[in-house]
Amino acid sequence: MKTLVIVSHPDISGSSSQKYLKDSFPQSEALTYHHLETIYPDGKIDTKQEQRLLKEHDRIILQFPFYWYSSPAMLKQWLDDVLAEGFAYGPRGTALKGKELGLVLIIGAAEKEYQVGGREGFTISALTTPYQAMAKKLQMTFLKPFLIYQFQYMNEQEKMRLLIGYQQYLAIHDFDSLRAKERWYLEQLSQLNETYLPENSGFILEQIEEFIIDTRMELDEIQMYLDGTS
Repeated sequence: MKTLVIVSHPDISGSSSQKYLKDSFPQSEALTYHHLETIYPDGKIDTKQEQRLLKEHDRIILQFPFYWYSSPAMLKQWLDDVLAEGFAYGPRGTALKGKELGLVLIIGAAEKEYQVGGREGFTISALTTPYQAMAKKLQMTFLKPFLIYQFQYMNEQEKMRLLIGYQQYLAIHDFDSLRAKERWYLEQLSQLNETYLPENSGFILEQIEEFIIDTRMELDEIQMYLDGTS
């Protein structure tokens, strides 16, 4: 699976959240980081090039700050110019059919505010309905959005959890699956270079791997029991 992350932010160097995500972006041939404002500083989008990129990837992620319940102007222009009739929709517009569409939203307010009774009064699911409708029109699969609330108030442990979740969202086919996440963790452990780790780290890594596998076996046994009693 190849993932294209289309980022839109008018001042990305001044955004701590966007800088954190960019610095932690995995180095992989299967992942492409694509910041629109950097590539097109004059605002003139190369439509054909953007359409070629879309064709080359399976999962398309739109990453942006949630400005007034929508995206920055550059991303809106990109949507208007690139997702044209005859390419993305219409009788011959099936280029994106079967691909996945996801959202990475950086949100300034607290999560509790995006619900009935909260200050915003609407859920993120309701506010992202236009993107869900767009995915339906383009015959794409709409993924559960990856939501980042109040990054500026996160501590280091919370940022690390965010980083792991973000990388899984980009790379794992079934990113909400516990088993898929376990496979991802095991793969990351296998790729660690012990040369740069403290002494005896190899033993610790082996213990972590065994713990993950043992936990999965226990969960499988519980699931088998539940299936047998249902």
